[in-house]
Amino acid sequence: MKLFDTMSRSVRELSPRDGQTYRFYCCGPTVYGPAHIGNFRTFVLQDVFRRSLELSGQPTFHVRNLTDVDDKTIRDSQAASMSLGAFTDLWRDRFHTDCDKLSLLRPHLEPSAVAHIPHQIAMISELMEKGHAYRSPDGSVYYRVSSFSPYGRLSRLDQRELKEGASGAVTDDEYDKDSVSDFALWKARRPEDGDNFWESPWGEGRPGWHLECSAMCREYLGDSFDLHSGGVDLVFPHHENEIAQSEACTGHVMADHWFHLTHLLVDGGKMSKSLGNFYTLEQIEKAGFSAAELRYVLISAHYRQPLNFVARDQDGNESFPALQGARQALQRLARFDAALSAKAGNVEIPDYETLLTVKDGASFEGAFEALQNDLNTPDALGRVFSATKQVKPESLSPAEAAKERLGFHRVLAALGLELPPVAVEAVAEAPPEIALLAEARREAKSAKNWAEADRLRDEIASQGWIVKDTKEGYELCPKN
Repeated sequence: MKLFDTMSRSVRELSPRDGQTYRFYCCGPTVYGPAHIGNFRTFVLQDVFRRSLELSGQPTFHVRNLTDVDDKTIRDSQAASMSLGAFTDLWRDRFHTDCDKLSLLRPHLEPSAVAHIPHQIAMISELMEKGHAYRSPDGSVYYRVSSFSPYGRLSRLDQRELKEGASGAVTDDEYDKDSVSDFALWKARRPEDGDNFWESPWGEGRPGWHLECSAMCREYLGDSFDLHSGGVDLVFPHHENEIAQSEACTGHVMADHWFHLTHLLVDGGKMSKSLGNFYTLEQIEKAGFSAAELRYVLISAHYRQPLNFVARDQDGNESFPALQGARQALQRLARFDAALSAKAGNVEIPDYETLLTVKDGASFEGAFEALQNDLNTPDALGRVFSATKQVKPESLSPAEAAKERLGFHRVLAALGLELPPVAVEAVAEAPPEIALLAEARREAKSAKNWAEADRLRDEIASQGWIVKDTKEGYELCPKN
């Protein structure tokens, strides 16, 4: 598999350091509220990345953290009159529920920041011993950016910008420090923190946000690992700071590959609550759409290109045309699958773990190859639909249909797409040959070949079945 690397600004082939398991870390959610669909664009595409690796035969070890202590979690837990732990557990559970609905594989490990505060304190001590950190008069500890000469290489930020204070790294770290570019490793306790503080050699306080990921990466993936991922907004300062902390401690390259995913736009603009275009999965479901339809939309653009989520029609009404298009696309795939299944004898599709060993279905291999080429999800979807046009279930033997269906579901598994119930209510009861005729009629109608569609309708009727057109597709019913 090949993937763009932010550090080198080039597409590079992926290879596990240990020759066996590809080990990677994804920056997870800050659990202080529901994740929005922009957050989930990142998590869904990271899931497609993992699935594509595993379905190509590459074992993985996936770590994704939970940020359960920072300025936002402390502020909002106190506003809700809840303890920090109870508050973040609530939103962690909501996040997991949304992930399951969106068919995200659970990470192999999901460490939390609070559980690893001892690891963070130990890392700060090491940085101080090596001259990369210092204690301020109020008891906070800062990373001295000038002590790490490679700082800025990920984001291409030069020393002049740092000296002039162009850094955005200090937004939440405005304490008493030596340089504007330095950032907090440990934040001294303040009155507004309430009871949310921990003991340390430098006094009561809590870790800085950037340090949390460095400590958890080191604990579970070692000094160096294969890949680090997150949204493009994390390149600077978060990932730049992670590199500085980790590499100053270990003397080793933190990650061999940096995988960043571009933002989601809504109706061509930034998503925000003030604009009324802020969406969560719960809001999407209340509008009548499924998590599977949202997932389809989220993977429909390349991860390095902004995705414009279209929520309103030309008249400005909130009609979600993007999700309507996803619904039609998934129904089309479901009808194709039903036709293949009927021809193959309704053989059950194996689960994800079994699909890891499947190599059948040559017609869909091109779609899988698109995923191996810089995770090109729109190209993969296009190739899936091209293959569904080329593969004619009615012309296959049952064994051939079974093989094609396995290949089809292998690609669906890589994309993480679950098909809706087929919009053909009686298709399961109809003989396979009738179901195939009905699907051929639908294809003829789509091609505006009305004469062929009428001929197929009459042939279906001559064999004792009636085909009824519906908004979703068609129904097959036996004649009384």
